[in-house]
Amino acid sequence: MAPVQACKQLGAFALFALFALTGGGCGGKEGFDGQVYHAERGGFQLGPIPSSWERLHLDGPLLAFVDHASGGAVEVHVQCGKDADDVPLSALTKHLLIGYTERAFREEKVLPLDGRESLHTVVDAKLDGVQVTLDAYVMKKDGCVYDLVYVAKPAKYEAGAPGFTTFVAGFHTVGG
Repeated sequence: MAPVQACKQLGAFALFALFALTGGGCGGKEGFDGQVYHAERGGFQLGPIPSSWERLHLDGPLLAFVDHASGGAVEVHVQCGKDADDVPLSALTKHLLIGYTERAFREEKVLPLDGRESLHTVVDAKLDGVQVTLDAYVMKKDGCVYDLVYVAKPAKYEAGAPGFTTFVAGFHTVGG
């Protein structure tokens, strides 16, 4: 399916979630071979991608997927340089939550990810008046910040959470 067609089929909820996280629309990015995102800086390998996920090409995240099983969305963002080492994980996570209202945190704890600390946050919130559950891992490594994010409606969150957890567990940086 063409990326623009996939974006049209996401529906209002997933589009709001993706636009809020990326600030962009449907477009294209390259460098992913299905398991490894190749980049001069900030390259990474991911865990298995569930069969219910379809890759989208969006401006903003390096990788984005719609999860047809949960109706949710998954994104991977990487930002290198720009004083990434000076900003605490909690502040970086709060930045991800800009635009979300009525936040109720289910979980917020430091977990190991690829030999570093990551801040894992699960929060119920509203995005443009729509109730969602956001699951995010934020990690800093080698001058880069990595955000791995899954968002779904609360009633469907549990359907996609195990796949997202496995996807994140296989995360490893590669390259320089």
